[in-house]
Amino acid sequence: MKISPSDNFTPPLIQGVSASKVFLPYQTASNTIFEYLCQHFPHIQASEWQQRFTDRLIYAADGTIVQLNNPYTPNTHIFYYRFLKHEVHVPFQHEILFENNDLLVVDKPHFLTMNPTGQYVQETLLVRLKNQTSYADLTPIHRLDRETAGVVLFSKRPESRGIYQQLFADRKVQKIYHAIAGYKPELSFPQTLQLHLEKGQPFYTMRTAPNKASNSETYIELLEHNFQWAKYQLKPHTGKQHQLRVHLNFLGIPILNDAFYPTVAHKADHDFNQPLQLLAKHILFIDPILNSTMQFSSKRELTLQTQRNDK
Repeated sequence: MKISPSDNFTPPLIQGVSASKVFLPYQTASNTIFEYLCQHFPHIQASEWQQRFTDRLIYAADGTIVQLNNPYTPNTHIFYYRFLKHEVHVPFQHEILFENNDLLVVDKPHFLTMNPTGQYVQETLLVRLKNQTSYADLTPIHRLDRETAGVVLFSKRPESRGIYQQLFADRKVQKIYHAIAGYKPELSFPQTLQLHLEKGQPFYTMRTAPNKASNSETYIELLEHNFQWAKYQLKPHTGKQHQLRVHLNFLGIPILNDAFYPTVAHKADHDFNQPLQLLAKHILFIDPILNSTMQFSSKRELTLQTQRNDK
């Protein structure tokens, strides 16, 4: 891709990937930009940075290609792109449900990570959408776990992004989830569950703290059951990490195929069997720009009939 240098350079999308920006502060420890990047990102091998320079994936602030031996230039910035040589393909597809000038509403499949992170770049929902639409400014307004499927909103324009993000911050968005979990006749529904959630061990899990004031709330309804499994409707009032998974686990009815709760069970990256039975089914809000009700529903369904009796 040939790019003309410019004082107002905006890095392009490359295979759906947006560039990352790194400021180069005043310092004397690095002779070249390559040396600085190796020192600034010690978790990335020098050979990987060398490959990015070779692949012409490092740009100066004006859009010129940075070479491996270019001297360090303080008080400016560079752009770089991240690609992975080997990435596990996620064999499930998303679907765009709605689009207008500001929003893109998407039905996300299970196992697809939202943003580039760790071992996923191309196999993420954001990069797939950028490849599909060429919308360079596309940004998720809220998040779903990799394991969770369903409706998620993206912002198309930076000018209106904050308006929609504020809706979520102010809890003016009604999110309704469906889940398949165990059936316990002694549990009474509907009920509102309030718990204090905090970081657990391992660090990527959450736990309850019974002696602390509640910071999470979910309204839970029983939709149907077959005496062993049940389908629940969940309306979270707060948005803590793994909130719905921890709340149902607290009741002794962990969500079917949950690899974190009640115990962590590590799965291979290419194991796409037994998806977590949690679905972001509906989302409802008053659009602050259009001043009209917006409601979207996932086309996916969770059913009791397909659940096995030997989880």
